[in-house]
Amino acid sequence: MDGIELCYASAGTLSRLVQSKEISPVDIIDAHLARIEATEPMLNSFITLLPEEARAAARRAEQEIQSGNYRGPLHGIPVALKDLFNTGGVRTTSGSRVFDNFIPDRDCTVASKLHQAGAILLGKLNMHQFAYGPTGENPDYGHMHNPWDLELISGGSSGGSGSAAAAGQCTITTGSDTGGSIRIPAALCGIVGLKPTYGLVSRSGLTPLSWSLDHPGPMVRTVEDAALTMNVIAGHDPNDPASARVEVPDYTTALTGDVRGLRIGVVREYFEAPLDPEVEQSVREAIAVLESLGAVVTDVSFPMFNDSQAISGAILMTEAAAYHRDLLATDGDKLYPPVRLRLEAGLFVSAADYLRAQQARSVFDRQARGLLEQVDLLAGPTEPITAPKLLEERVQAGERGIGTTAALTQYTRPYNLTGFPAISVPCGFSEAGLPIALQLAGRPYDELTVLRAAHAYEQATEWSGRRPPI
Repeated sequence: MDGIELCYASAGTLSRLVQSKEISPVDIIDAHLARIEATEPMLNSFITLLPEEARAAARRAEQEIQSGNYRGPLHGIPVALKDLFNTGGVRTTSGSRVFDNFIPDRDCTVASKLHQAGAILLGKLNMHQFAYGPTGENPDYGHMHNPWDLELISGGSSGGSGSAAAAGQCTITTGSDTGGSIRIPAALCGIVGLKPTYGLVSRSGLTPLSWSLDHPGPMVRTVEDAALTMNVIAGHDPNDPASARVEVPDYTTALTGDVRGLRIGVVREYFEAPLDPEVEQSVREAIAVLESLGAVVTDVSFPMFNDSQAISGAILMTEAAAYHRDLLATDGDKLYPPVRLRLEAGLFVSAADYLRAQQARSVFDRQARGLLEQVDLLAGPTEPITAPKLLEERVQAGERGIGTTAALTQYTRPYNLTGFPAISVPCGFSEAGLPIALQLAGRPYDELTVLRAAHAYEQATEWSGRRPPI
């Protein structure tokens, strides 16, 4: 297996080859570092690279495996973390030069769990400043670029995670999702992005954006890799006050390929919103594939879907401003102006408006839970459009023009409000060769059903094997 093939192999494939000693972690890490060297000047996926540290870790992993101390499927597998995940001894900037020299003294819980599993850290990934934006702009460390077309955005806020995984720079990346920031870049870059149930993956040691909406999760190239990563990073953490005390299953048991009898609800309001016809066609065809595999597909109505932007916006703005209030006072002039304006706007949301938004959120949540008593999953597009151009403020979604931020978060924000698990999986390409994605959302802590349907669809189609031209 040559270097490029190693870079595009899934974590599942690589782990089987490592366990059988057909390839070594040293081979894997060398191939990925070479891939980064070749593509990083174009993509700008990373803020901090750790080549020597990764090579040393690969040598240690090789010795451990050869001596019979195999830790599991992620042992020797390259990972990279969005740069708001604290890493002990490695700077964590949260996408801002204000924190260019901030070096945490310990790992966040997710980083610690990945390290214990034997995964090898390649570096820290570029992101929208403070995770406050869906486009992946960052003037401090450079804007992120989409490997399918370098003039287009990779999405945000986890834009570096999306481009790195899609371009073969890294096998497993992580993101955080407050209004779609895992699923947006996953959709625009043609990879798999899983936003787990709120509280299932610890937020301890992550820079918050909105504490009641933030969800860390995996960004990978296959559904199997999402399951393998969740097996490592999910679980209760006493250091996270929102961490859930639930039993964590083996998520790979969901990968049966069997969706017979699974009830899938197609949300009517999704297709009444601004939507590109090519996207609609690909998503409807994807749902038809699931139906052909034995799923039972029905139309459902989610009237409060149309209120999700307003409810989420009030909560997000208020909580983000509260967290960053002192920073605005001391270093506001050093922030990216669009991010600074969003943070400052949050200071003007009244306590009454914030509380009314939380009340509306409760009603929204009840309506969504009611839908999932009728069906097992909710299906629709992840994005209404394909990747727009960098710094483009408005986009065309079908016959309607819409602000870029509103478009990109249109279908993702509802599941931050509810905390339900939601996955984005590639489901086609536009005539221009750009990725299109299907979103599947399920009941709280029912990642098994979400992964089951996504994996069955992935295995029945060819989309996960496509590679960008870079």
